[in-house]
Amino acid sequence: MRTLRLAVVTPQRKVLSEEVVSVVAPGTEGYLGVLPGHAPLLTTIKPGVVYYRKICGGKDCLAVSGGFMEAGPDKVIILADTAETAAEIDVERARQSRDRAAKRLRERPPGLDVARAELALARNLARLKAASTRNESWRD
Repeated sequence: MRTLRLAVVTPQRKVLSEEVVSVVAPGTEGYLGVLPGHAPLLTTIKPGVVYYRKICGGKDCLAVSGGFMEAGPDKVIILADTAETAAEIDVERARQSRDRAAKRLRERPPGLDVARAELALARNLARLKAASTRNESWRD
């Protein structure tokens, strides 16, 4: 079975380094999939969930807040602004952060950095999606 080396790195740490069968990532133009033998690719990614299929047949995911992805025939490297595995996500904290960002966007207080608030909302929606998807079956 052909595999890919998936590495997810943030400025603070290496989040993941694992042999996988496939990767699906949130590109800025939509989700994109990578299988072994993929043509070389460099793209930006937006806040969302990275799904990956393990060699053992299991599936897992992690939340990213944006960054870059490089793919090739035998590797996928994600350089993310932030990334958390589904197991690391504090769901209650993510809910509170999502609610704060949504409230700020609704109320639009003077001096609000709208882009920053929208990014915070997208980041926390991705974290909640990754946490909820962790034990669910996702599309084969």
